[in-house]
Amino acid sequence: MTDTTPPEGDSKQSTAEPTEGPVPPTLGVSISRNGILLGLFALLSTAIIAATYLGTADKITEQKRQARLKALYQVVPRDQHDNDMLTDSIEINSAELGHRKTGSILLATYHGAPLALIYPVTAREGYSGDIDIIVGVNIKDSSVAGVRVLNHKETPGLGDKVDVRKSSWVLNFEGHSLGHPDIEGWAVKKDGGIFDGFTGATITPRAVVSSVASVLKYHHQNVSEILKRIDANRAK
Repeated sequence: MTDTTPPEGDSKQSTAEPTEGPVPPTLGVSISRNGILLGLFALLSTAIIAATYLGTADKITEQKRQARLKALYQVVPRDQHDNDMLTDSIEINSAELGHRKTGSILLATYHGAPLALIYPVTAREGYSGDIDIIVGVNIKDSSVAGVRVLNHKETPGLGDKVDVRKSSWVLNFEGHSLGHPDIEGWAVKKDGGIFDGFTGATITPRAVVSSVASVLKYHHQNVSEILKRIDANRAK
């Protein structure tokens, strides 16, 4: 039998490389489907995040409100006033009190009579940055009702003693006023005042003492106007 298979060298099979052509219909459909799936996944993820935020936003707001009230109640105890201090308030943004943004002056009353004003103040000269403080001032005698540090970045074990959770140092302000001591006494002992400093950390207590004194000065100059503005807000 004669072999009719052509020699390898005579093969007429094409050796040319395939050229690019139109995307096969099945590949185009696959890409479109994947794009749609990715888009749906992104929408679903966004919806879940939005739902989670909306579901927790009110809870977060209430938690912040309760944390703020906790600090306020340490300055003016709950059993010493009978109003909503967060409602009986006016906005303030004062360079004299070191404010970098608008805050609120709050009024505590008892049986309708003004009891104390709580001022926000920022000590800008802390060792590690701003120290945010609230200072309560008694209406009757303009003395300090209480002081609490809300936020700070002071050195642990040294400057952080301004935080009542770390030491009782801020309690030393209670009952003092501009006349008790006089203005020169509103300083740390190292500067000739009556207030203790911290061993190894003078800058932080110095900044807080100065800020509390600033609040008392501001209160002395503005208390009548502040009470009028709060009364006007309450009447609205």
